[in-house]
Amino acid sequence: MKTFFKIVLAVLAILLIAMFVIGKPYHYEKSIVINAPLEKVYAQASSMKAFNQWNPWMNLDPNLKVTYTGNSGQAGDRYCWVGNDEVGEGCHEITALVPNQKVATKMLFKKPFESDATSDLLFSTEGNATKVTWNMDCELDYPMNLMKLFMDGQMDKSYGDGLQKLKEISEK
Repeated sequence: MKTFFKIVLAVLAILLIAMFVIGKPYHYEKSIVINAPLEKVYAQASSMKAFNQWNPWMNLDPNLKVTYTGNSGQAGDRYCWVGNDEVGEGCHEITALVPNQKVATKMLFKKPFESDATSDLLFSTEGNATKVTWNMDCELDYPMNLMKLFMDGQMDKSYGDGLQKLKEISEK
């Protein structure tokens, strides 16, 4: 029994140390090259309704409830969602637009836990194609920051699926 408690204490100590070593900031980004003109690709991301045509999280709940507010394609363009446990609840808003270069957004998550993040879509030309880089930045409070150990894999799948769908839509 003493050995069991020593193991439990050792694991807890390692997690506690890891929590502080890992830190709170989290950054993720993924890029794709799309064989379509810059203006066409940018148009697929410069409004929340267009973004949601390839947003990978929109397909996780067939009964997802989405409401749009603000002026489409302008700062303040926003959608809020309420969904199942997989998608939770929150809002996503365009905070700034630099035509054919950048769409900056802020996400406010309400469920399954409260947090916020910023995300940018960056556009540049590569020959006759368009490079899109999608990034996200947030801070995860202790002990939630331990999730960072597993987030890259999930983010890679989600962002990869979304960017692939953006590519398919844009190359039509």
